[in-house]
Amino acid sequence: MRIAISHATTYRYDGALVHAVQALRLTPPIGPGQAVLSWRITAPGMDTAASYTDAFGNLVQVVASRGGGETFQVVANGVVETTDTGGVAGRTGEAATPAVYRRATPASTPSAAITALAREVAAPDRLSTLHALMGAVHGRVAYVVDATTQQTTAAAAFADGRGVCQDHAHIMIAAARALGMPARYVTGYLLLEGDEAEASVAHHAWAEAWVEELGWVGFDAANCLCPTDRYVRLAVGLDAASAAPIRGVRRGTGAEHLCVDVAVRLAGQ
Repeated sequence: MRIAISHATTYRYDGALVHAVQALRLTPPIGPGQAVLSWRITAPGMDTAASYTDAFGNLVQVVASRGGGETFQVVANGVVETTDTGGVAGRTGEAATPAVYRRATPASTPSAAITALAREVAAPDRLSTLHALMGAVHGRVAYVVDATTQQTTAAAAFADGRGVCQDHAHIMIAAARALGMPARYVTGYLLLEGDEAEASVAHHAWAEAWVEELGWVGFDAANCLCPTDRYVRLAVGLDAASAAPIRGVRRGTGAEHLCVDVAVRLAGQ
């Protein structure tokens, strides 16, 4: 399947922007089930961007801009060809070993309730346990747009019983780590179907867990399925913050206002 993606992030400021530095994790990796046919990023300072691969295997491009008025926009677009691997991303070859992903972060620390759920559904083998966890999280946490914020933790969303894909991923990760399993956060894109395409955001997030026989395997608790050829992986990390497509600092006056516009469709349509 060939999927065309456009991802525009616009920052607007109440005052003049003096200086901004942004780290961009906006280039999809090439790997099992995913080939990048074309990809381009436009942003102030992109022509002199420094680039490196971080410990999680993400390509990071660092752009710096001086001045530029009251807006700062980053646009990524291209075409990615996908195949269905049953959610198996495999051994992706980054510097960080799977053991790194047992470490909890403030966003993904399991509460007593999450730990109890994980132990309740634990099965004799890891893969069966992970599928059971995905179903349990999906059943316990309703998908409700705007029910949480970027700062909401796994523990808080689970206690409230409502959240979005970020929360489902954090809870899934927290539950897996509570059982000693390496698990990580994945940000990416989802090609939606039918009525969902009108109501849902195509920028998506899910979890991956380490299964020794298979490598990294994806689990989307928000939709209760393993990623298919409708999913495009973008970046991975310990949680949403470390896998964020854009992170940075800026200097200037006035408040910041963020607008993200993502379009995902079949190429040629």
